[in-house]
Amino acid sequence: MIGCLCLHGFTGGPYEVEPIVRYLRENTDWIVESPTFPGHDTGGRMKYVSFDKWIQTAEMELRALERQCDTIYIIGFSMGGMIAGYLSASHKVDKLVLMSAAAYYVSPCQLLQDIKAMVIDLSKGKIKDNELFQRYLRKFKMTPMSMTFQFRKLIHNLRPYIKKIETPTLILQGECDGVVPKKSAQYIYDSIQSKKKQLVFLPQSKHIICQDIEQEDVIHHVFHFLTDTEAIEGEETS
Repeated sequence: MIGCLCLHGFTGGPYEVEPIVRYLRENTDWIVESPTFPGHDTGGRMKYVSFDKWIQTAEMELRALERQCDTIYIIGFSMGGMIAGYLSASHKVDKLVLMSAAAYYVSPCQLLQDIKAMVIDLSKGKIKDNELFQRYLRKFKMTPMSMTFQFRKLIHNLRPYIKKIETPTLILQGECDGVVPKKSAQYIYDSIQSKKKQLVFLPQSKHIICQDIEQEDVIHHVFHFLTDTEAIEGEETS
């Protein structure tokens, strides 16, 4: 039996990976789990939780899958990608998918372009229709500074584990991501010890790539990687 653990990002929820979760459940007989990290399930402002609780939650879900399955896949988005990498480095994981994994975060160039677009919409009185602005506004209102510090601690503590990853790995990164820069994906690709690894850049996608314009491509890449039995040896595409 195959078990697949799907991990969402900081300030987000399972909805961030839901399109892939749904596709896998509809097209395989795998056990697919998508937990919610503590502090993220309040329906409003995040509750204070130390970063180690997020790691513990993921490990608990992984152990539950290990009791039922002999093959384990992990998909991690953003912060969930860093936790997925840690789990892969410290447990037996058969395949790993990292989407917008936050080894580094905030792309100044892309963020500047996003801000310019917001300013233009503001000058035209259309700022309420700017989806990106509304998303940033919600996150700012709902995320206590203490939780941002916990996020930074998590990245700092888990980044060293990237160099210990030997699992076959697929890395997906949006080129228009204003939260996680392209260098994060390149750093992960160059640092992991996996003999089988693939890096795919999505030219039109922003941060939440599962919910963006290239959603079908994301699902295709993930499904093909997880179901393909042939070796993927040192591939890098865009």
